[in-house]
Amino acid sequence: MGRTSTPILGIILLFCCLVSDSEAEYLKYKDPKQPLNVRIRDLLKRMTLEEKIGQMTQIERSVATPDVMKKYFIGSVLSGGGSVPATKASAETWVQMVNGIQNGALSTRLGIPMIWGIDAVHGHNNVYNATIFPHNVGLGVTRQVCRDPRWGRCYESYSEDPQIVLAMTEIIPGLQGDIGNNSRKGVPFVAGKNKVAACAKHYVGDGGTSKGINENNTVISYSGLLSIHMPAYHDSIIKGVSTVMVSYSSWNGKKMHTNHELVTGYLKNKLRFRGFVISDSQGIDKITSPPHSNYSYSVQAGVSAGIDMIMVPFNFTEFIDELTYQVKNNIIPVSRIDDAVARILRVKFVMGLFENPLADLSLVNQLGSKEHRQLAREAVRKSLVLLKNGKSAEKPLLPLPKKTSKILVAGSHADNLGYQCGGWTITWQGVSGNNLTVGTTILDAVKQAIDPATQLVYSENPDTNFIKSNKFSYAIVVVGEHPYAETFGDSLNLTIAEPGPSTIANVCGSIQCVVILITGRPVVIQPYLSEIDALVAAWLPGTEGQGVTDLLFGDYGFTGKLARTWFKTVNQLPMNVGDKYYDPLFSFGFGLSTNPTKS
Repeated sequence: MGRTSTPILGIILLFCCLVSDSEAEYLKYKDPKQPLNVRIRDLLKRMTLEEKIGQMTQIERSVATPDVMKKYFIGSVLSGGGSVPATKASAETWVQMVNGIQNGALSTRLGIPMIWGIDAVHGHNNVYNATIFPHNVGLGVTRQVCRDPRWGRCYESYSEDPQIVLAMTEIIPGLQGDIGNNSRKGVPFVAGKNKVAACAKHYVGDGGTSKGINENNTVISYSGLLSIHMPAYHDSIIKGVSTVMVSYSSWNGKKMHTNHELVTGYLKNKLRFRGFVISDSQGIDKITSPPHSNYSYSVQAGVSAGIDMIMVPFNFTEFIDELTYQVKNNIIPVSRIDDAVARILRVKFVMGLFENPLADLSLVNQLGSKEHRQLAREAVRKSLVLLKNGKSAEKPLLPLPKKTSKILVAGSHADNLGYQCGGWTITWQGVSGNNLTVGTTILDAVKQAIDPATQLVYSENPDTNFIKSNKFSYAIVVVGEHPYAETFGDSLNLTIAEPGPSTIANVCGSIQCVVILITGRPVVIQPYLSEIDALVAAWLPGTEGQGVTDLLFGDYGFTGKLARTWFKTVNQLPMNVGDKYYDPLFSFGFGLSTNPTKS
């Protein structure tokens, strides 16, 4: 008996291994050759409720560990503004961090990879040495329409005109790849491992809130909402956008995070969006006032409205426990959970995460590359708007001569890369100074552009005696707003930061000057306009300051036209093109042109 038992046991173990291997080979969800919906259904039917709710949970990087990913089956991790593995972390450090957390997700029973989310608002702006492009106020990459410059997120929008914002949905193929002609409308599309999933936000109407107050109420008719704020979402879905983020704001008093009519009824059913809908950060907490005062209601209302993934982002166990309780007690049906998870899985399959879940180092050398910086420099050139050029049209100041005796560069924003980049740069709110990342300030760009024989004097806020005693040929004054993001940028006065106005008065009252405005929106400029010889709206140009001097000195001509109305006084706001009472300082579409200087 003893002699025969071992071989039999060996045969049984071998048979079990063969059965196990055979089953593994027929896991349809792991087979990229299977149709997308077959993979989704196969994986979904294998998942427990715990695994499904984990997929619906997005947590912040700072609380994400491999053990957390494995224990709670977390579906997504977020690097919010300023959330980095280390100060000035290298690309290699980022890759190591992401892969460590991803390996935790892959070690779960079903091996579902997590999706990494990051606030890349104007370039990969959390990452040190990344090329920082002009903010969307100049470049335009978001889906929202800003109807009131008092809004602290106005620079995240491209225009007050929905047709211009609609045209800028072309960013989606740039991020995700060109969608095929035979693709089904509404199904997300990502063309391989070198592309990323795009997010259209913030759905819907967040750029139309009363007095431009962030997260406030947008009062507008249904037809107005569809004609002004909705067109770019429709176009984004046609282009295969992967995700849509819901707005903190309300529409006619109803929180968007609870709006089943617009999230499920319109976005998912009418527009046939098949990607997943994600909340904003702690968005369901903010359903109630004060936030988090009735969390059970917030979870029920948000998930029932049609939000598929919840950006918790910190206290994730509370969310998981509450949602689990509501499903087990039939408050939220399992069918709603299955719909949410199917959408999340669809995006992950389309991205190829199951086949290529780990980041690699193949693109590390492209971070901050010359090619990227040249492209950003071109974007700066094309985003600048020349608002005034000379006290009279017959005597333009621009382009400036590169060769002259002595010039003055002044202003708080001339030698400040942080101010130049604005909010959402390395940190959430942005910072002051030149140590945040790699780039070229406008002062440095001027130094590089002028003739070696030209003497340059830099003085941040010179007095009139200093100016008059130096016999400058002309002055370049760079002033504007200090960095901000979201609610911190809400402003009812829209003034240039001190000492900007006094710098303009001192310099432009003494010599010929061009004033360059570094702002996230139109600001009050009319009181100073008569003293200014030339005026340039440079918005928030990012790290490539040479794009500004390319135009100042005539290497290229000004071509930019205002994509938003420039008011005379804040009492006129909100004022948009097409309004009955439209009396701007500079109208929508205005912009002077110059010709390049022949070398």
